Amino acid sequence: MSSGRPVPVDQGSPAALLDAAEKILVEEGYAAASSRRVAGAAGLNAALVYYYFGTMDDLFVALFRRGSERSFQLQQQALASDQPLWSLWEAIHDRTSAALTLEFVALANHRKAMRSEITRSALRFRHMQLEAVAAVLERQEQQPPVSAAALVLLMSSVSRFLVMERDFDVVVGHEEAVALVEDILVAIEGERRSTAA
Repeated sequence: MSSGRPVPVDQGSPAALLDAAEKILVEEGYAAASSRRVAGAAGLNAALVYYYFGTMDDLFVALFRRGSERSFQLQQQALASDQPLWSLWEAIHDRTSAALTLEFVALANHRKAMRSEITRSALRFRHMQLEAVAAVLERQEQQPPVSAAALVLLMSSVSRFLVMERDFDVVVGHEEAVALVEDILVAIEGERRSTAA
């Protein structure tokens, strides 16, 4: 349950706690991220978790918001590049980001505060992505092989699913799935150029 307190995300101890929590979530999963464990990884006293964040839910929400804002800015930059679809794919296909997203989704199954944060953030991203991808597709001389909505969902889904399966050492079909997405991008934007990032 959220305390309703403003969640600080400035420099110093709060940022160190968020950094430690992020590292634990990515490397070991959300179940390993207790207040004691997070504080210990940050080199701080566990009481500081509650001092700065009120509850562990508030810490997770602050961590999610911080990462969401970073990702939003990166995706805005990607969509403004000279190859926006390739750049968006690279941003979405980042393994660490996808792994962290999956941990937050798992966390949302047990914490309502996370569920509402994820919903709000996902809709914000989806609208931005759809608008930008639709604009790219509208500029094509020939009818693109896929709709904007299908392409955005395909890139996001493939990326997350590959991360999930890699965690179980299941990689059958991964290269083919990536090749499928990238063949679509080639058909729309041409080969990836080294300047797309």
